[in-house]
Amino acid sequence: MQSRLRFSTAKELFNAFATAADDMKAVPTDEPSVDFCRALLDGKIPEEAVTFCAYLLPRRVAVWWGHQCLGRIDDKLDEQDRRMLELAEQWIREPEEDRRYAAMDAAMEADVKTPGVWIALAAGWSGGSLAPRGMAPVAPPPFLTARAVNTGILAALARVPVGHRTSVLREFVQTGLSLAEA
Repeated sequence: MQSRLRFSTAKELFNAFATAADDMKAVPTDEPSVDFCRALLDGKIPEEAVTFCAYLLPRRVAVWWGHQCLGRIDDKLDEQDRRMLELAEQWIREPEEDRRYAAMDAAMEADVKTPGVWIALAAGWSGGSLAPRGMAPVAPPPFLTARAVNTGILAALARVPVGHRTSVLREFVQTGLSLAEA
């Protein structure tokens, strides 16, 4: 089975996404990506492992990862989150433009940007156009999906009681790495 890793080393990822350096304090190395991510998880700012993993995964897989993470803390989600996750999942399962626009439009209309909204935005910003239908296409910058997934997962993590955050964070990152290594 072929790996989903887009970058074999941390440096490759940082070279491809200059925004990763803006989003993290970690200094990239020639270490294999998965090892670098695990080291981040054990480091001073373990949340950076979420950020790194969001960039590491292909866009559609990253959205699925965000969806899976939020699904694991369903009791911390509200109806809006669940509705947005449903739209994101519909796009993940059938990545058609109508489904991508449905996720993006609903998320953009949300008054409050909750974790589920960020995952729906990640789906909407994964490709296609940011412009409304019928207007000249505007391609989304390639980093938008990673940033939205990262924001959604970290916002969800903030809803977890402090005493459980470390274990939930580790579970989230391990799920992402498992998807990357699949």
